[in-house]
Amino acid sequence: MFQFSDRAQELRERLLAFMDRHVYPAESLWKEQHRALASPWQYPAIMDELKAEARAQGLWNLFLPHEAGRAYGGAGLSNLDYAPLCEIMGRSPLGPEVFNCNAPDTGNMEILALYGSEAQKETWLRPLMEGRIRSCFSMTEPDVASSDATNIRCTIVRDGDSYVVSGRKWWSSGGNSERCRLAIVMGKSDPEAPPHKQQSMILVPLDAPGVRIERGLSVFGYDHAPHGHAEILYEAVRVPLGNLLLGEGRGFEIAQGRLGPGRIHHCMRLVGLAERALEALCRRALAREAFGRPLAEQGTVRRDIARSRCEIEQARLLTLKAAALMDSLGNKAARGEIAMIKVVAPAMACRVIDRAIQVHGGAGVSEDFFLASAYAKARSLRLADGPDEVHEETITRLELKAYGGNRPPAAAG
Repeated sequence: MFQFSDRAQELRERLLAFMDRHVYPAESLWKEQHRALASPWQYPAIMDELKAEARAQGLWNLFLPHEAGRAYGGAGLSNLDYAPLCEIMGRSPLGPEVFNCNAPDTGNMEILALYGSEAQKETWLRPLMEGRIRSCFSMTEPDVASSDATNIRCTIVRDGDSYVVSGRKWWSSGGNSERCRLAIVMGKSDPEAPPHKQQSMILVPLDAPGVRIERGLSVFGYDHAPHGHAEILYEAVRVPLGNLLLGEGRGFEIAQGRLGPGRIHHCMRLVGLAERALEALCRRALAREAFGRPLAEQGTVRRDIARSRCEIEQARLLTLKAAALMDSLGNKAARGEIAMIKVVAPAMACRVIDRAIQVHGGAGVSEDFFLASAYAKARSLRLADGPDEVHEETITRLELKAYGGNRPPAAAG
């Protein structure tokens, strides 16, 4: 149904072998090394060893489809060819970073490849592609409903040969990391312009005067160190004019270019995570007995296995369809499918992981297994890169447009 290139097939086999040989066995060691570090925001040595090995084997920067990224080490794979690779990486919490394919860096590298000047690419894209630094994306704000980005209050004001950035952001994922050097900040540069032309994006070095990491945020109690999710205060931060991306008033244009691929990458990884959860469910059901027979012979467990397999396959097919449309028609033409899979995949993963937790009993909610942290991750992705409700509105609007109507409902009251 979906044809993958010979190169993608070959990379898939190598990636599967690398995960089995190096990544899965390193998960427990990563935890041990991380616990022994002086700061939770430092990186265990095993991560650097894994990254060096992945790069040596040519399993590096597989995500970037654009020709603009090739000069900086991008693989140039199509979105469709990348999908099964991203799924494999998503099975492990270590996987994406081992291959330099981790969010939010992938999205930020995509921004720089598509919209960055040559100077911006040399300064920031190259070290990101080489894995020497990390970055964060500062869009969401604590004081407004950020699902509507026209609410953004952070300001980007031109002052002579500089822009001054002022505002408070949170859920700037990666911002706590000691290796995070760059924030891509979205703020309001012209409050008098039309609503979707008021915002701009700008590159802010995290060591610039006035940048303050206020705290790390947790997700259901997980701090996701050393990556983390930062609340950042930008207090009259002055950056050069050359740090602006693309031009004033083009923040929404850049956001749409970033979020489409970013959303589908999350979904690819979630399919892999759900697949691993179903594997754990099946193994547990075969290994444990209750009331005189294996769990795998219990009717409710058997139903959960069947439903999980159906839902994973449905989500995988929709993911592949969206990826294929992005390749053939462009991200804008595929926005309906991207919105659909962004609703479907996180909810699917939550259901499958929840069933696996149930079969594991008390062990499922402990840290002895990966399921509790996997559930927290999947549930957070019903909010990240736009909540379900925003994507559902996009789907509905496109559906009604085929029948001559696309106006949103009037506000109540």
